[in-house]
Amino acid sequence: MTRNRSSAKAAGSRFERSIADGLAQALNDDRIDRRVKTGAKDRGDIGGVRIHGQRLVIEAKDCSRQELPKWTREAQLEAGNDDALTGVVVAKRRGTTNPLDQWVHMTVRDLVALITGQKQEHP
Repeated sequence: MTRNRSSAKAAGSRFERSIADGLAQALNDDRIDRRVKTGAKDRGDIGGVRIHGQRLVIEAKDCSRQELPKWTREAQLEAGNDDALTGVVVAKRRGTTNPLDQWVHMTVRDLVALITGQKQEHP
């Protein structure tokens, strides 16, 4: 069955809900939830995630074709909109529905920020 815009949006919403619920349960934090879409100043798909006392933006993607450069740029832009430490992409892993078994994508710059708790500015 091919996707249309409506079915793709529904799949994306289900995936976001799954990731939010999985993270909230795994981290025992009821502040983690799906975010309402905010248009041009989007702040990511999942809110309430903290690391080193700072926000972490999560952009969730349930797409058949991976577009990692585009997705990571989007997560970084949204991290800026949210004044977050950094942003990461959680992408659907085919063959499993367990939210904790999905893929996480980021740049090494983002990984360093997660480890140190400090934003890594571009030179």
